[in-house]
Amino acid sequence: MSTATAPSDPSSPASPASSASPPSPASPVTPGPGAAATTTAPPARRRAVDWRVRFAVLSLVWGFSFLLIKVGTTAYAPFQVTFGRLLFGTAVLAVAMAVQRAKPPRGARTWGHLAVAAFFLNALPFSLFAYAELTIPSTLAGICNATSPLWGMALSMVALSEDRPTRRRVAGLGIGFLGVLTVLGAWQGFSGLDARGTAMALLASLSYPVGWIYVRRTLAGRSESHLSLTGAQLFLATLQLAVVTPLFTTWPTAFPVVPLLAVVALGALGTGLAVLIQYGIVAEVGPTTGQMVTYFIPVIATAAGVTLLGEALTWNTPVGALIVLAGAALTQSRPRSGGSRQP
Repeated sequence: MSTATAPSDPSSPASPASSASPPSPASPVTPGPGAAATTTAPPARRRAVDWRVRFAVLSLVWGFSFLLIKVGTTAYAPFQVTFGRLLFGTAVLAVAMAVQRAKPPRGARTWGHLAVAAFFLNALPFSLFAYAELTIPSTLAGICNATSPLWGMALSMVALSEDRPTRRRVAGLGIGFLGVLTVLGAWQGFSGLDARGTAMALLASLSYPVGWIYVRRTLAGRSESHLSLTGAQLFLATLQLAVVTPLFTTWPTAFPVVPLLAVVALGALGTGLAVLIQYGIVAEVGPTTGQMVTYFIPVIATAAGVTLLGEALTWNTPVGALIVLAGAALTQSRPRSGGSRQP
């Protein structure tokens, strides 16, 4: 699924650094499914719980987010699942802001930029993943989320002048998209896949780097705390869904407990708490290590979907996922010697 606006999903699924290279403290960190975006890293402080434990918790929370989406959409419309996710996520951050006495950001321009970031980093990808999982397995959605670093690499080479297309990065892109074709079973003509749902999941993963690049261009270096900007961003995303949801859905006639709890957990844990955990990890060990959670999300999402939802798993899905992750890692790797950015 980050440190000054919200980061995953994966996300998104946070943030959740899907720019071309490992991010500096002033660049976005890959969010997972519940994430927002990052602009600056807060000063590190000693934590009661070791960062490795928190890293494992973050990986589990974001990895299980795709299962929670699947369960939520069994009873509620995708927009309703997304709205609930954002509502409970915002509530968690509101409590955190109250405890830390963090003031909301000021200035119409800042709020305007945050509204755009909220759309591309939260409202749009969260909704697309929810709609996608109506017709595709949660395992495939989790793997599609792992393509965000590949999209980010491709876009950053065009949109960010400092991210040059080195041989290493181009090779990583090629390998990564070969993995995507493997997951989708291209040699079989993509038979057995729902094209619309898969396209939605891939578009959701593309939305994250679009948002990260926008944040990097417009909100980097802000003086407000990461908590303040993140809370404002999720609040704006919640407002966006509050407007859209009634237009395309009707009020539920029943509220089944398990799907409702899935939505609550998706928001409070997978969106709110996960963002706070990720920011703490980034502050303590740096964004390069923090972004590594991206590579655990599809593994956990696949294990959860297969074991708990009984989703089918063919050989090309895990093999393709490994190829995707290898390509994504290569696009963000650095040469070991000389500190050069070139391979």
